[in-house]
Amino acid sequence: MTERPAVPGDSSFANSALEPTLGADLPQHWTGWRRQFLVVLTVLGCLGLLALTRWLAASPALDVVLLGATGAPPTVLSTSVPALEPMVGRAPIALRNADGREVRVDALLNEHSPRWQVDDAVRERVVAQQEALAEVLEGREVFVEFRNGIELPVLARPRGFDGLGLLYWPLTALALAVYLVGAIVLLARPQGRNVVYLFVMLSQAATLLFIAVGSMRGLGLPAGFATVEPLARMVLDLAVGAAVLHAFTLHPRPLPHRQAIAAAGWLPVFVLPVLAHSGALSHVWWWTQGALLAQGAAALATISWSYRIEANPFAAVLRRLGVFTLAAFALVTLGMAAAAGTTGRPGTVAAAGSLVWTLFFTSLLLLVPFLSRSRMALRELAMLAGISTIAVSLDLLFVALFSLGPFTSLTLAVFLALGAYAGARQWILNQTIGSEVLTTERTFEQLYRVARELQKQPSRYSTLVAELLRELFEPLEVLRLERDSPRASVVGGGAALVVPVRSSRGGGRPLSLVLRFARRGQRLFSRDDARLAERVVDQLKRAVAYDQAVERGRNEERLRIAQDLHDDIGARLLTLMYQAQTPEMEDYIRHTLLDLKTLTRGLAAANHRLSHASAEWKADLTQRLTAAQVQLGWSVEFDRDVRLTVVQWSALTRVIRELVTNSLYHGHASRVDLQMALHGTRLTLAVSDDGDGRAPEGWAHGLGLGGVRKRVKLLGGEVRWRENGPRGIVCEVLVPDF
Repeated sequence: MTERPAVPGDSSFANSALEPTLGADLPQHWTGWRRQFLVVLTVLGCLGLLALTRWLAASPALDVVLLGATGAPPTVLSTSVPALEPMVGRAPIALRNADGREVRVDALLNEHSPRWQVDDAVRERVVAQQEALAEVLEGREVFVEFRNGIELPVLARPRGFDGLGLLYWPLTALALAVYLVGAIVLLARPQGRNVVYLFVMLSQAATLLFIAVGSMRGLGLPAGFATVEPLARMVLDLAVGAAVLHAFTLHPRPLPHRQAIAAAGWLPVFVLPVLAHSGALSHVWWWTQGALLAQGAAALATISWSYRIEANPFAAVLRRLGVFTLAAFALVTLGMAAAAGTTGRPGTVAAAGSLVWTLFFTSLLLLVPFLSRSRMALRELAMLAGISTIAVSLDLLFVALFSLGPFTSLTLAVFLALGAYAGARQWILNQTIGSEVLTTERTFEQLYRVARELQKQPSRYSTLVAELLRELFEPLEVLRLERDSPRASVVGGGAALVVPVRSSRGGGRPLSLVLRFARRGQRLFSRDDARLAERVVDQLKRAVAYDQAVERGRNEERLRIAQDLHDDIGARLLTLMYQAQTPEMEDYIRHTLLDLKTLTRGLAAANHRLSHASAEWKADLTQRLTAAQVQLGWSVEFDRDVRLTVVQWSALTRVIRELVTNSLYHGHASRVDLQMALHGTRLTLAVSDDGDGRAPEGWAHGLGLGGVRKRVKLLGGEVRWRENGPRGIVCEVLVPDF
């Protein structure tokens, strides 16, 4: 992890696609124009869906639901046609119109989606039957033939809105949402990679519309739909795979040889449909699935290469999502292949497999632009769709490979899928999206530590904020930008987090920190991270403001006390000195006045230079010891003249005075030596005498010695007494981090 300023020409910063995001907001007229254009696109999308729905509602159909069974012809499950209601449970043989056009009724008549038919011959039969049925229904009057020569005339009526089925409406609504999300992403930031994303979303929306048309209730599809659907969906699926690969060559960073990689991805889109349409390609479904798997594998290799070039967490998240997506697609492909040629329940599950897979992939496409926005609903939807895809695929595999019964296979598949979801949900979210949450304990512990350091060194505010954010988010890089930021924000699709530290409105130069690639490039920043960073910075600002307010209060209180001592006690001592009856008493009061002057001057000053403080201590001790006829040995050395806080100055002053007083009045010393040294942050102090004191380990520590211990502990040091050679006591004070 590094921290450095962002300067012009900084390739690491400029090429990261973050600089445009950190720029000024778009002009208001541009924002308003985009909003108006989005409204126009929404209206056009709604009108298009309305036109499609009206066209489908006007198409002829028979409201008959057939139930297919393994080894038996399909029977009428339900119908709203009065003439056919008595035939529920009976098996129709054929449908014909007055012109003699006829279609035989078998299990394939229920198949509305030829795209996912594995066998070429079966796919051609499905297309032929659906087109023949459309011709029969165009005559309006239809004759339904049953066994034993029963033939009932019925009318093929327009499907109507009620005949579209319940699944049609959510699928079309999802298609509209997919189309609008693609448009919003492009309008939010018009650039090449977002054009590719819009193309992917439009293709996926078209696929959803094809599925919605195929999900309609009853018998009958619009004329030509069955012929167009397999080739159109083949083109759409291959185009989505190619566009995803193309997007990975551009985002999160442009890659070398991206044109060649993209061209290789687009090649199947133009080659395979042409060969399939001309009839020169056999096993079309296998070629399509194989090409899609190859495109997916190439996309994974491309995004992995991008991550090796630059450890962008967006690439890491896309790679994880790609692994899950490719694995799910391979599993559903195996399941569909295993269920090929079966009817009854396996065929029904296989028909649902393509739908579940499409919903899963669509949910991932919707999730990608919002990975850094904590859209938990989208994440849960993608998770559930993925689990459903796995459950359907496992059900098909169990039936085809192990010959399990319908209930057994379905129960086992659902149990395994839900068990994996319940047991590994959070792990999967963390691995795919990187959504692990910072613990409250960890955040509070680090915030408290930095706040304590700020109390000691308020001038290091910005540096300590940067250190705290590095510990919280573990970015690969921290950039310092001299610009105002209104609030903490996520940029680069979650690749970076911008945190304002200083504002020009508060005076001084503005400063913002840009944290790039959280968790060493393994997760994306989210809006929750932005809110956390804002709160952390706000709490530190409050801590600094609180400490400043407390320090101002202390200074004011010290000044008040110093002034009171000077005005009241000083005046009384001065009066006593003038009224002293003996010279000794006058001299004692004069020394007391000098001590009081030193005390009040110390209280009034916010800090003291060590050189000035040591001079005052020496002058004070010299006066006291000279009056007591005691010699003074003085040695003070320091490598730099530091400024002592009031707490430090007060503690050292009282410790020195107390130790010298003990030597005079308890030890009856004739000589006192003081040695003080400050080297780096290590402070040592030794006061020795030649008095009568012995065996300090047996002393009872009263107020005097207890006060010395308390004041030294306040400085973060330790104190001890020992005997001084033949006579006297030595007191040693050590403060390792002064």
